[in-house]
Amino acid sequence: MNILIVEDESRVAKRIERMTRDIFGKDLQSLTHINTLEEALAFIESHSLDVVLLDLNLNGEDGFDLLKAAVSGSFHTIVVSAYKDQAITAFEYGVLDFVPKPFNQDRLTQAFDRIVSKERAEKEVKYLAVKTRHRIHLIPVEDVLYGKGAGAYTELFLADGTKELHDKSLEKLEQLLSNAFERVHKSYLVRMSAVKEIIVASGSKYMAALKNGVQIPIGRTRYKDIKAKWF
Repeated sequence: MNILIVEDESRVAKRIERMTRDIFGKDLQSLTHINTLEEALAFIESHSLDVVLLDLNLNGEDGFDLLKAAVSGSFHTIVVSAYKDQAITAFEYGVLDFVPKPFNQDRLTQAFDRIVSKERAEKEVKYLAVKTRHRIHLIPVEDVLYGKGAGAYTELFLADGTKELHDKSLEKLEQLLSNAFERVHKSYLVRMSAVKEIIVASGSKYMAALKNGVQIPIGRTRYKDIKAKWF
């Protein structure tokens, strides 16, 4: 695990560091602490990360400025903040978890456990942040019809016929998106309300026919579960 802590209070940062080392042990490859927004953004751009632990108030600077950049990355973001009233907004932006201060090691462990589990977000994600030409813009999740895995990335296919490339893998997006989406195939994540019918083709092949005419393959091992949820 490669983890970045973005926290301006030294005492809190050291506590997070100690707990993180206790939780991951030998599985922790790198652990970095940065206390300013500007340095954190630069570090994120130049390093491969698995998790960013983010405080939302950095010496008076708004952590949401970093949040947009963080949630568009290939890693998961966990907010650690005393501003509990901002939790809903943070989840809407696509964080994996929101750990309110003060916290204990059990609560931090719970947040880390979600990284390796199939548990989905507790709150509904409303936006997916996408980088294009060194800019970040937010795509409403309601506009996404399906996602197609492209290695470490995901191609997002939108209702208006356009396509965007997200830095997160299909597995990471599956953890974030609500039950409105289902993993119908190892390479596809589909909004179930966009499905018009399920087709059984020759050779025991199964397809999800979307309302826009696109057909998405359904994995054989997933067919019965997908059919049950669709009906």
